[in-house]
Amino acid sequence: MSMTQDALLETELQQLECHFTWELKKEDTNITDLLNRLEQHDELYLGGKAGVAQTNNSLAFVKYLLGFPTEALSCLQKSEELTKEHHENDCDKWLIVTYGNLAWLQYHMKSYAECESYLEKLRDIAKRFPMEPASALHHEVLGEKAWALFKFSRENYERAKECFRMALELEPRDPQWNAGYAFVLHRTERRSGSRRDDSLAVKQLRKAIDTDPDNDELKALLALRLAEFDSEYDEAENLVEKALEGSPNAPHVVRYVGKFFRDYGSVDRSIALLKRALEHSPNSGFIHHQLALCYKSKKISLQKKESRDSPSADVEIQRLRRQCIYHLEKATTLKTDFIIAMIQLAVQYGDDDQLDRAEHLFQETLMKAKEKNEILQQPYFYYGEFQQYRKRFLPLAISYYKECLKIDHDSIDGRKSVKKLTKIADRYLAKNPQDGRAWGILGFIHKEKGEKIRAIECYEKALQFKSSDEYLSALCELRLSL
Repeated sequence: MSMTQDALLETELQQLECHFTWELKKEDTNITDLLNRLEQHDELYLGGKAGVAQTNNSLAFVKYLLGFPTEALSCLQKSEELTKEHHENDCDKWLIVTYGNLAWLQYHMKSYAECESYLEKLRDIAKRFPMEPASALHHEVLGEKAWALFKFSRENYERAKECFRMALELEPRDPQWNAGYAFVLHRTERRSGSRRDDSLAVKQLRKAIDTDPDNDELKALLALRLAEFDSEYDEAENLVEKALEGSPNAPHVVRYVGKFFRDYGSVDRSIALLKRALEHSPNSGFIHHQLALCYKSKKISLQKKESRDSPSADVEIQRLRRQCIYHLEKATTLKTDFIIAMIQLAVQYGDDDQLDRAEHLFQETLMKAKEKNEILQQPYFYYGEFQQYRKRFLPLAISYYKECLKIDHDSIDGRKSVKKLTKIADRYLAKNPQDGRAWGILGFIHKEKGEKIRAIECYEKALQFKSSDEYLSALCELRLSL
């Protein structure tokens, strides 16, 4: 093939709508974890052959990224076969993404005749099913693009949300797109302090269940959301029972039901359900994480009991801690960028007096959280607690609480950092009302909360008792900002 022909071919390929052109970046995801999820859960969020076909499209792209083009080709052929079986005489628009992937893969495998063959199929579909304007996409393509973005990385959630919304404008009653839109809204909606009537995710979950009444995963997820509101608990419990009755062995249903019982019912019942789910999905980091939280909950409950000083209670607490650690280690091994689980494992190492392991894991977690630029507040806060209570190094604890507070003073972890720093400052002042460190800490808190006048007053007092470039710089900045 001449350079001109190759350039023309690649130009046409770049205009296709498929995984190869959707900017699915390998560096945005844990590719091994994604591969495990796609291989284990062919019917993730979607039902039947249509869902398996779409999952195989994503699986093929992951296989290609990992350097297995022959396996990728096999996945795409399976996707084509299942799509034709499911949609029978109305499959052409559902094959647009698959054919696009096949054209790209054949191009990369230097099978140019095969590549051209798939491009010809796509040209024929475009002629028979034109869109106005020409740049618009069929809902079949928009929906599959949304699912691919959603599965690939949280970095793509906003793009996925927009694609689902556009697909639903074209096909409002499609159960797949309604389910996907509900899931992505659930993942992106900030829930702190929200009311049920304000929740777009709750409204969309109801709509998705209306379009797919047999989807027990949606019922279990809606139950979790409704249980956040006291007035809706009875409905939530009813939904959980229905979901469990309809899909007693489905891992993606059981994991939400297990979380529901851990948070709102029986921890032991949750453990039994999650263990059963683990038999079907032994490599699910999510299920291992949920089991770890169950054992942590039982450990905390036992520690609060008056009999906790008895030898038998100590043995049971240690057993529960080890179970918690085991499942957190499994979760973080299966999903190596599972930031929340990494934080919790580091905390458990600290509680188990494995201080070196805890220190190393906290450092690793902070590094990964910075690289991903997400969930940064939690590692800062819990690392601060670790320094304060396990390492007994208060200056470093204060530093990490401050870093947490700087990110967002009004979040849960931000407010907890304010409380920790305030207590430290109050303790300093109780010993010495002229402790410049304490007034500096209070000045920092007020500055981050936007309380400039109070911050200035505190920094002025701090400088009366302690010379500090940090305090002086903050004071000058605050005065200039008034």
